[in-house]
Amino acid sequence: MDPITAIAASGLRARMESLDLLANNVANAGTGGYKADREFYSLYVAPEAADSDPFNTMPVIERPWVDHSQGTLHATGSPLDLALSGRGFFAVNGPNGPLYTRNGNFRLSADGRLVTSDGYAVRSDQGAPLSIAGTLPVQVSADGTVSQDGAVIGRLEVVDFTSTAGLTKQGNNYFRAAGPAQTLSPASGTTIEQGHLEASNTGSAEAAVRLVGVMRQFEMLQRAVSLGAEMSRHAIEEVAKV
Repeated sequence: MDPITAIAASGLRARMESLDLLANNVANAGTGGYKADREFYSLYVAPEAADSDPFNTMPVIERPWVDHSQGTLHATGSPLDLALSGRGFFAVNGPNGPLYTRNGNFRLSADGRLVTSDGYAVRSDQGAPLSIAGTLPVQVSADGTVSQDGAVIGRLEVVDFTSTAGLTKQGNNYFRAAGPAQTLSPASGTTIEQGHLEASNTGSAEAAVRLVGVMRQFEMLQRAVSLGAEMSRHAIEEVAKV
């Protein structure tokens, strides 16, 4: 394969990976608390390549990363809808250990526990599920203290991490700490807004603009592949004439 075609083909592969990330972001533009996937680019250099040869470098997506910037908070009026203003995550009891989410669209289970839409129990700062009497109004203060009829029944566990790079997506808007080295602590300076939800931090307009840009780049790379193939064909024909 000639260098032009090889480089263009590598670029096409990187653009296809970008399209996959964009498609996932667009699909979750309406998901509460969703954090967009982004890409980090680098250049692959073959071990045997000479440093001075620019045709031995290939564009690649070195790794995807998650944009943890906060989405817009919007009012819902539901007392069990909670949004975080600032850093941190709600902690919930997943099927295989603690999970973390920014989606505060909670509800009350049949046995009186505060749970996520998937039925995972929301944790108190003591690590236990938070139980609520369904017959009484619920008040949640800015620091996560949950009260009913003037009596405190617990406090939500809201945690932050030394680095969000150690968090991995688990699907359905949950994150899991990647390993024991990932240190968590109570979120500092974060407030809870009752009756609000955090929107996805990937806007439909932004995703549409990026999608158009990626498609245009894809088309240019396709033309480069065609050009490389045409040049190779002409070269073969000229050699055949000789």
